[in-house]
Amino acid sequence: MGKAWKFGDDIDTDVIVQGKYLVINDPDELAKHVFENLRPEFAKEVKKGDFVVAGENFGCGSSREHAPIALKATGIEGVIAKSYARIFFRNAVNIGLRVIECHETDRIDDGDQIEIDYGRNVIANKTKNEEYPFTPLPDFLKKILESGGLVNFAKQMYGGGR
Repeated sequence: MGKAWKFGDDIDTDVIVQGKYLVINDPDELAKHVFENLRPEFAKEVKKGDFVVAGENFGCGSSREHAPIALKATGIEGVIAKSYARIFFRNAVNIGLRVIECHETDRIDDGDQIEIDYGRNVIANKTKNEEYPFTPLPDFLKKILESGGLVNFAKQMYGGGR
């Protein structure tokens, strides 16, 4: 179970992590700057297992991988949004950041305690005692996420170090 950090529509990659930080290669250092201008408290207060919750078109803008890498490094369980920019969605899966598509994110408020039941494909809002269905990922993408990302998945499938 984790806290919901609520955002709106069209959260672009430059809002997630500003372009001036693209020179940082350490994910933990990058995580210190997530949502720096939009919610300055986020990087200091986010806890392992929390969720970013948003509306439509999350991760729009440039295709930089730094945004999902920085989000994952904060320790969040994943991002729950109504929809994603295609390249952000794919970059997130590739690095092992859970992305959940749910059309009822308007019912989740900032600070709500939520839990994901991946077996039933529902989000349980413990604060409001409600459940919301989410779109299950195809099995192939689930396997990539369960492996921790595309590189780990490929190593498991085809052997590493060749």
